[in-house]
Amino acid sequence: MNAKDNPNPNRTARIAGLLYLTMVPLGFFGMFGHSNLIVPGDAATTVSNIKASELLFRFSIMSALVVQIVNILLVLVLYKLLRPVNRTHALLMVVFFLVSVPITMLNEVNQFAALKLLSDANYLAVFETDQLYAQVLLFLDLHEHGIHISGMFWGLWLFPMGYLVFKSDFLPKILGVLLIIGGVGYLADSIRFFFFPSFGSIAIYTFWGELLLPLWLLIKGVNVEKWNKRALEPART
Repeated sequence: MNAKDNPNPNRTARIAGLLYLTMVPLGFFGMFGHSNLIVPGDAATTVSNIKASELLFRFSIMSALVVQIVNILLVLVLYKLLRPVNRTHALLMVVFFLVSVPITMLNEVNQFAALKLLSDANYLAVFETDQLYAQVLLFLDLHEHGIHISGMFWGLWLFPMGYLVFKSDFLPKILGVLLIIGGVGYLADSIRFFFFPSFGSIAIYTFWGELLLPLWLLIKGVNVEKWNKRALEPART
């Protein structure tokens, strides 16, 4: 890559920042917008809440799907911005992130399955109420497990991205450090969920890099002179 391939890196940076910040409310609503509807261990209340707020439940599913489309655009823009630092690490960043997209999207089938059980007359006629409610909880539990499987890749992609930001010279090194800490947080949270589910989430304390980076990209952009210098150097692999 040379400077001619990306004559305005700050435009690229601001697009990345905007996409990243757009992902925050979409992702939050998609993952947690319906969390108040689900009461762990209480199938009857959970089903009652979903039936009473079915539209909210459906919107949360669609939000989770839309955010994955935004994710694809985001990682491609970040690749364009960070590739001059190191092509191999930039490709690794893209691969880890793109692997998470189909996992996360297919995981939403579990939530659609829960709705299907509650709205399809064929299922309502075949299963007893307790059996039906137990299956709804099963699909909702599987959805939570799927989120934490995706979370492993949400953590993995932050390692090469954090490295690229740290080594870039055109972005603050502290942002790279915070991104790597965030990657550790996601991975630790997945391990915590699968082996020690009774403990609270860890990732909620390590997200600062993913908040500060898009803000920096949107407001400050990159040091264009240093970006151009990197872009003119021989490609690093």
